[in-house]
Amino acid sequence: MGAQWKAKGKAQAADARGKLFGRLAKDIMVAARGGADPASNSRLRLVVEQARKASMPKDTLDRAIKKGAGLTGETVHFEHVVYEGFAPHRVPLMVECLTDNVNRTAPEMRVLFRKGQLGTSGSVSWDFDHVGMIEAEPAKPGADPEAAAIEAGAQDFEPGEEEGTTLFLTDATDLDLVSRALPAQGFTVLSAKLGYKAKNPVDPASLAPAELQEVEAFLAAIDAHDDVQNVFVGLSG
Repeated sequence: MGAQWKAKGKAQAADARGKLFGRLAKDIMVAARGGADPASNSRLRLVVEQARKASMPKDTLDRAIKKGAGLTGETVHFEHVVYEGFAPHRVPLMVECLTDNVNRTAPEMRVLFRKGQLGTSGSVSWDFDHVGMIEAEPAKPGADPEAAAIEAGAQDFEPGEEEGTTLFLTDATDLDLVSRALPAQGFTVLSAKLGYKAKNPVDPASLAPAELQEVEAFLAAIDAHDDVQNVFVGLSG
């Protein structure tokens, strides 16, 4: 949870699939501003690969690319906004949003943060590193994540969210470079994005079970908001 918070449970996971497609479509539209050809637009290439691995329907993917690139005649404008603050019990978090109406999103986020604390710009981000996050799985038995990290130019690695996967951490500027290098080191890239890694995460064991449930409920409410793309939480483990 120190990297990115994700909903747990079968029902939540099923609901999250539809939300994932919506989030990926937004990411695709924003990336496609830099050109509709993934071959010459590295940002678009990464998110298109992620969408394909998530089994996003091809029509949905193509429509998002064309819409973002301005090929449909529609005007699309999403603003990237980051909210920072604390969940209950002083657990720090960074919330990334893509919104077409900040005047709607801002007050709604203030309401969601009432059970925690919404901070001002810089009040929490100092305790996070802005990094590249690449989730990958071995393409063949015996692939060594440590050797792959060194050879591909990653700064660090740790177990991924899913069993058998590895999360490679990079400098923000090296995300695409390392993503391209990992396949030659025996790893298949599942997703690649910029994110926030807590420098001093809270140990969940320091929270009582009821307190941890409060944190989980708070995070679930934040994550359910339509404009929220990613929730990065300072919880270890």
